[in-house]
Amino acid sequence: MKYDVSLELKNREESYSFGDVAKQANGSAWIKSGKTVILATVVIDETEVVKDDFLPLTVQYIEKTYAAGKIPGGFFKRETKPSDFETLTSRIVDRSLRPLFPKGFGHPTQITIMTFSADNESDLQLLALNAASAALFTSDIDINTSVSAIRVAKVDGELVLNPTLSELNNSTLDLYLSGTKEDLLMIEMRTFGTNDVEISEMIVDPMLDPTMTGAMITKHNANAMSEDELIKVFETAQSELFSANVEYEKAFTPLKKDVKKLDLKAHTINEEMVEYIRDNHIPDIKNAMNQMAKSERSTALRELRKMILATKDEWADVEHEVELKDAIEKVKKEQVRAQILHDKIRADGRALNEVRPITIDTNILPNAHSSCLFTRGQTQALVVLTLGGPKDAQMFESLTDSETQNENFMVHYNFPGFSVGEASPIMGTKRRELGHGNLAKRALEPIVALDGETIRLVSEILESNGSSSMATVCGGYMALKAADVQTSDTIAGIAMGMVSEGAEYAILSDIMGLEDHDGDMDFKVTGSKEGITAMQMDIKLGGISLNVLKEALYQAKEGRSHIIDIMLEAEKSIEFNDGVLPSSDIFHIDPSFIGEIIGQAGKTIREMIERFEVAIDIDKKDGKVKITGKNKSGVKGAKEHIHSIVNTPKVEKIDYQVGETYEGIVKRIVDFGAFIELPDGTDGLLHISKISDERVEKVSDVLSEGDKIMVEILEFKGNKISLGKA
Repeated sequence: MKYDVSLELKNREESYSFGDVAKQANGSAWIKSGKTVILATVVIDETEVVKDDFLPLTVQYIEKTYAAGKIPGGFFKRETKPSDFETLTSRIVDRSLRPLFPKGFGHPTQITIMTFSADNESDLQLLALNAASAALFTSDIDINTSVSAIRVAKVDGELVLNPTLSELNNSTLDLYLSGTKEDLLMIEMRTFGTNDVEISEMIVDPMLDPTMTGAMITKHNANAMSEDELIKVFETAQSELFSANVEYEKAFTPLKKDVKKLDLKAHTINEEMVEYIRDNHIPDIKNAMNQMAKSERSTALRELRKMILATKDEWADVEHEVELKDAIEKVKKEQVRAQILHDKIRADGRALNEVRPITIDTNILPNAHSSCLFTRGQTQALVVLTLGGPKDAQMFESLTDSETQNENFMVHYNFPGFSVGEASPIMGTKRRELGHGNLAKRALEPIVALDGETIRLVSEILESNGSSSMATVCGGYMALKAADVQTSDTIAGIAMGMVSEGAEYAILSDIMGLEDHDGDMDFKVTGSKEGITAMQMDIKLGGISLNVLKEALYQAKEGRSHIIDIMLEAEKSIEFNDGVLPSSDIFHIDPSFIGEIIGQAGKTIREMIERFEVAIDIDKKDGKVKITGKNKSGVKGAKEHIHSIVNTPKVEKIDYQVGETYEGIVKRIVDFGAFIELPDGTDGLLHISKISDERVEKVSDVLSEGDKIMVEILEFKGNKISLGKA
């Protein structure tokens, strides 16, 4: 393959070939970085889609398993439906490139990105966007702006730009940004929780050696990032994006194809209608704006249109009705934005930084492990939690993974049509649902330390008027607490918006659907009162300055703190579903007591498992004990029993000899004899034939559990002791 361009970029080299393959596409770019090879193509249909304000762009990112020397697993040995990673990568590329297309571009456009070869260290999401941007920039579509991506990690406290996958695996930060040489366009961010070892100046377990002055304990840390620190990272990343895009445009411009002449949709507004509505129907427009639900607002605007058509005979035809609809929409958007910018009042009467009323109801589903109905204004999420074990984890395999991975923390988000008053059937999971669930997962995962458990959160959106993904985050946290899951911090989410006109702008907290539709930014921030765990931003105007972004972050922190206060208050009234809620406990004991807990041939631990209906895991090296069971009472009983064993003074083991006699206690009676506990806790079998000189038909006729009896050591059979009555 002949490469037209080779670029030395931050921590990597990219080589591009144009025009050697996929020659019938409007644009194509073959990119090689390390051992990774990706092809991106752009194809447009010259037949316009007649739908105003709609860009018919489709992005598909596709991985081929042969790229990593693998054959697809499962029954079908060819690639089938896209993986979650492929779908999320397609969304990232779409959200980054969509702002480049000019207003009125109505030609169906397909961007296809295929990974043909992949090494274990390449960032496929970053290379996918860069390849797609190169194909678009050098195509015959009149787009002359390069978009590129940068990923930022934080390894051992130091920022790493464009990390390898190994570095990213050891990072406490994953920040993905895309932008042009002027502006940031899209942000995806998450932090990773860590288990930090701390030294405690007090004894942390009474079973530990009392002579210890300190003990090493593990504390889970969510690694939330402060707003100030995040802005500094943005500054560093934006500087690198600027440099990279300058290099791209300089290298790609001479290779650009001759521009194909395409007609943009000449969408014109009937100004006569606009003026008529402004002069006569502003109160009606404002009344429609006050109908907060999407379905109610649409109905109000439709009724206004019918009323105008009924009084204006000259507009009573289909063509004029379409123009009138556009004119009403334009005036409505003007009113929404003007009221925010000039009056500092939103359509529902809220102040710019005001959060809608919130109600929280926990464990309303009696047979679920836990649940939370989180309602904020006209957005409502029912989040349901299910606890499972290691076998319940979701198995998956990424292209760059050497083996199958397990996902132990899952967030599934469902958005049925009835939540916005639409009569649409519930089909398979859509890209948007997958993306929103992934955002909520990234927000909550850093605060949960799993030790073999599996947690699945399912968010059913029952009503939506903006920011249902953030309702999922808040409801998800409350569902964790309603299941008595330990968390390292309290996490909430808030969606921010912005309306701007020239140098004037207004930042909005907790945006509703109307403000998302008619605004310029959708900016979702999740985190604690101290910092941010996850973030997602899409810009509709073509970019955002860091000063405005900083202001939005601090206003989001204010709103997030307000929501957290409400959530903390709701925590106080949680009543657990004790009858169905599985429970677990982890604690440490002195490892020297493990033998007593297990018992001879596992007898003691088996008895505990049967009696308390629990599973017990013991780490023999550090004395870590994990108990899991169907309910709290069983787990508590098993823990208390283990502590009673640990707190019982140790009995020195006796070196028993054949012919010696001892006093024992009848512990268990069976058909063929009785098990006798000897003075050091060792069990021996007194066979029914050895109980008496006379024939014994039934052991219970002669002995009872708890009886004291003198026995003689007759013989040893492996680890077993055979006894006779002395």
